[in-house]
Amino acid sequence: MAGAEVERESMAFDVVVVGAGPAGLTAAIRLKQLAQAAGRDLSVCVLEKGAEVGAHILSGAVLEPRSLAELFPDWRERGAPLSTPVEEDRFLYLTAKRALRLPTPPQMRNHGNYIISLGRLCRWLAEQAEALGVEIFPGFPAAEVLFDEEGRVAGVVTGDFGRRKDGTPGPQFQPGMALQARFTLFAEGCRGHLTKRLIRRFGLDRGRQPQTYGLGIKELWRVAPERHRPGLVVHTIGWPLDHRTYGGSFIYHWGDGLVAYGFVVGLDYRNPYLSPFEEAQRFKLHPAIRPLFEGGKRIGYGARALVEGGLQSLPELIFPGGALIGDCAGFLNVPKIKGTHTAMKSAMVAAEALFEALGRGEERPLLSAYPERLRQSWLWEELHRARNIRPAFRFGLWPALAYAAFDTYVLRGRAPWTLRHHGPDHATLEPSSRARPIPYPKPDGVITFDRLSSVYLSNTAHEENQPCHLRLRDAELPVRVNLARYDGPEQRYCPAQVYEFVDDGQGGKRLQINFANCVHCKTCDIKDPEQNIEWVAPEGGGGPNYADM
Repeated sequence: MAGAEVERESMAFDVVVVGAGPAGLTAAIRLKQLAQAAGRDLSVCVLEKGAEVGAHILSGAVLEPRSLAELFPDWRERGAPLSTPVEEDRFLYLTAKRALRLPTPPQMRNHGNYIISLGRLCRWLAEQAEALGVEIFPGFPAAEVLFDEEGRVAGVVTGDFGRRKDGTPGPQFQPGMALQARFTLFAEGCRGHLTKRLIRRFGLDRGRQPQTYGLGIKELWRVAPERHRPGLVVHTIGWPLDHRTYGGSFIYHWGDGLVAYGFVVGLDYRNPYLSPFEEAQRFKLHPAIRPLFEGGKRIGYGARALVEGGLQSLPELIFPGGALIGDCAGFLNVPKIKGTHTAMKSAMVAAEALFEALGRGEERPLLSAYPERLRQSWLWEELHRARNIRPAFRFGLWPALAYAAFDTYVLRGRAPWTLRHHGPDHATLEPSSRARPIPYPKPDGVITFDRLSSVYLSNTAHEENQPCHLRLRDAELPVRVNLARYDGPEQRYCPAQVYEFVDDGQGGKRLQINFANCVHCKTCDIKDPEQNIEWVAPEGGGGPNYADM
């Protein structure tokens, strides 16, 4: 067991949930609802690595309230923070100078949905969970998985506090706690670091297609009153990306003069000179887009990877003593550009199957009823209909749009085939010798910005003396391979200026890791061409502290 060199306190729960996002909180709530209805005592603990619930939550977000209504039919009376209903959808194709309005695909029509802050929703869900008796521990990342003598998941160990950079205990050292559990639900979100280990240990991806990802860059703006259209939802494709690169933008008008702007780039992109952050900045300079931001003020920034593989990339969801729920498994509906309602539904189905298993006295079971019930749910049908849209984009923008129209309007999502993905995202980069550099404009500090000023708005902070949570398996490989072959793509794909190639004092270069800037987007863990970078949980409470993202 990791951390055996120090004495650890231990606590026991019936269920430990790793992650206080929509899936983790939903699972905890549903378990306590069922226990309350049955008159049973059930102890449920939720761990959250952020300083508070919602601190690390980042999403567009347009919420389809279907799962919320199943969880709380009276969500309106309870005061759920859904205050801006969608009033209008627009879908645009951009050239360098023009914006052409296209018919809005059925999956992207948002009648009945709400523009929200997902962080606010999670804080509200946490209040509901605590009222039911769920114990929530913010600032406590799960650092290791516990296993019993039979190899079953037996809980988790929380991260240590107060280690020095070299890993030795400092004067304020406090060892993490061992949280023992009859069952552990993992709801870490996209590219969870414990989820990665579980997938490897139990072979959960055996026979599945490689997972594929996107990177979302998001800004929160307060715009001029005359430019604000509450309830307006805009999505764009095309410029500034080339037709081989998957991605596009979202612009959501909500709240009191607020606009959530985001730009997503598929991490299967090929050009090592591409910078998702810079693409998000230059997008705002388009003549049809810039007027929205003129006279406004940027008040928030963040970045997060999102999981796009869909049904064919879902790993096996269960293993002895535990299960994957939400986006650490990958339930995003790519054509809808929504994953919150699907993550919540997966959590509810898992919680219901788990409650029954625990009621039968089972200890650390293999929860077979969970994936079986998922296949009978509306969630499975929704993902099955959507499964071929994202992989079609490996053929290019126009063939993909043509296929999407055929799949949607003619086949209605019921094609007798399932398209395959391109392969793992880290394997798609072309050598820099075959790629064309991209001349990005310099930031003006008004509409476009640099990375460091952006990270400042994310309220990111890490204890400087802690061990670096971005680990290199081979310290020489970034220069020997990445810089030599790809011109150092990590200095471009990172949206927080964590990675820089600097002089080593001997006439060469070395990779400098500014881990204090890290916004926990996980892009480096995904896109590094040699899979040399591993993201692990830093000391609890570190990272961004998003307010309304």
